[in-house]
Amino acid sequence: MEITKIKAILSGKNGVELLQAIAEQYPGQVIFSTSFGIEDQIITDWIGNKKLDIKIFTLDTGRLFKETYSLWSRTLERYGIAIDTYYPNTEEIQNFVSQKGPNAFYESVENRKTCCYIRKIEPLQRAIKGAKIWITGIRAEQSLNRHDMEYIEYDEVNDIIKIHPLFDWTFEMINSYVKSERIPYNVLHDKGFPSIGCAPCTRAIQDGEDFRAGRWWWEDQSKKECGLHVTTK
Repeated sequence: MEITKIKAILSGKNGVELLQAIAEQYPGQVIFSTSFGIEDQIITDWIGNKKLDIKIFTLDTGRLFKETYSLWSRTLERYGIAIDTYYPNTEEIQNFVSQKGPNAFYESVENRKTCCYIRKIEPLQRAIKGAKIWITGIRAEQSLNRHDMEYIEYDEVNDIIKIHPLFDWTFEMINSYVKSERIPYNVLHDKGFPSIGCAPCTRAIQDGEDFRAGRWWWEDQSKKECGLHVTTK
């Protein structure tokens, strides 16, 4: 089985060594999705500094924070690498906003999930098409749902193998590494935003709140996900 083979290849490796090994084993078939969160910036740093054969892409939903766009520009300047950008289907987003309004996602879970699908999931499907390995910045402690994942897993929905190099890292480890290596990061992280998504759907969290409490905070749900990392049909 492919995952068994990959686990054997990556045994004993972590961090940039893990990325080097997987890029060498699957040349031209490895992609990395960045939303410019602090975890993603570490992985971008590894790829950029080592010039690894891993394509980086991002999803521009059209509703990102201005701080995210500023970091995006700083990242391009720092590493001199391309970041492929995928946007929502123009007709689909136009129809949704025309029929429902610009803030319809606040009105119902169904509307919010439709918005996430148009702005994130459908563009993602285009971005990963044809790739073998998908690298992410997912960490186990980010939510109960993610805690149940493994650092290497098969994504049945998208028919792709996912690898999470920072899966066992704590938020304290992430912060310490970024500062010691002087990696550019989103200033919103210093303002109580551990997770940063679309501006209308993300707020800072208070002391003692769950890591994901700032995402879709108006919804009464224990597992808040947009659908990007649902791995079973």
